[in-house]
Amino acid sequence: MPIVAERGYLIPAINTDTVDYVACAEQLADSIRAWHPAANITVLTKEMLPYGDQGGYANDWQVFRASPYRQTIKLEADMIAASPVDHWWTMFEKRDVVISQGCRDFYDQPAVSRYYRRLFDENNLPDVYNAITYWRVSKTAQDFFNLVEKIFSNWSSYKTLLKFPEEVPSTDVVYAMAAQIIGPDQVTLPLGLGPTIVHMKQHVIPTHTDDWTKELVWENTDPGVRINTVAQHGFVHYHNKDWRLL
Repeated sequence: MPIVAERGYLIPAINTDTVDYVACAEQLADSIRAWHPAANITVLTKEMLPYGDQGGYANDWQVFRASPYRQTIKLEADMIAASPVDHWWTMFEKRDVVISQGCRDFYDQPAVSRYYRRLFDENNLPDVYNAITYWRVSKTAQDFFNLVEKIFSNWSSYKTLLKFPEEVPSTDVVYAMAAQIIGPDQVTLPLGLGPTIVHMKQHVIPTHTDDWTKELVWENTDPGVRINTVAQHGFVHYHNKDWRLL
């Protein structure tokens, strides 16, 4: 896609039979604009994929070719911006690729549970979360996303390299493998320096059930959100795809 601006946010939103990711992406875009009215934001729908819909996570490698920005921050659709985030551009702009590492609970503490990360730990993979991924147009970024495409396309071979492989590869696992091959120091920042998501999954928070909205109290601070009276910052990955910041 032709470059139309220096910096911008890209939000892939490929609807499924059960999830309206476009609605999630529109909410995310609104939350970013609440803090940064002039932000460039593109919601990437199925019709905009340069190589067509290849099914689920396997579409992810196309984001590099689909972005209309020289510098891109790609965000997962089911998040909201709970505070200003434009200072991240200054943090990222000296690098070619940055994938976020680790996650936080809503008390802003690093996640302790490794319940969802056994595959990463057992295979000594970097603890990356593709929910926040930055790149600039560069050879490093091109090489990274070419490798992501290769791993998705040849998963039956690549999964044999792993202990406890997924039958259907998730983007986080594919990114972690690509990062390991290229060199984690080339595509991540040192732990503790880069942004991390607030991950509202049961074993991270933790809650008794998978639906945190039934156990915790949240309020719209317009802009922003508080959860159990705690003001959130950065991006909150709310996980429950039906939740809306009304």
